Amino acid sequence: MQIVDTTISIGELHRMAAEMFGDLVKAVVDVDRELIAVDAELHSDLEALLLNDGSNQGSLWGINLYPERSSEDFIEFDSMINIRPSQGNRSRGVDDEKTRARILTIIKKKVIK
Repeated sequence: MQIVDTTISIGELHRMAAEMFGDLVKAVVDVDRELIAVDAELHSDLEALLLNDGSNQGSLWGINLYPERSSEDFIEFDSMINIRPSQGNRSRGVDDEKTRARILTIIKKKVIK
């Protein structure tokens, strides 16, 4: 597991995917601190890593990254940690368009293709 505070290469994501799930890398994005935690079996492990690093629970969103896919299908908004009725998110996705846009912006800044 690692926290990406600067950038990560698509090649590194390819390596992580190959070593864990084959085609995807689980990630958790802190939309306020603009950090990404990557490379764990469970989103909840990445969430705990960021919480221990000072992140706020309400700012953390789980996604999956598919290094082999085109930019349109590169990110999947799907994680059990995203189910938060208290924040108005009742699905495993990220229901709020502004939050999804923030996540996309952070990923574009941090992942070097």
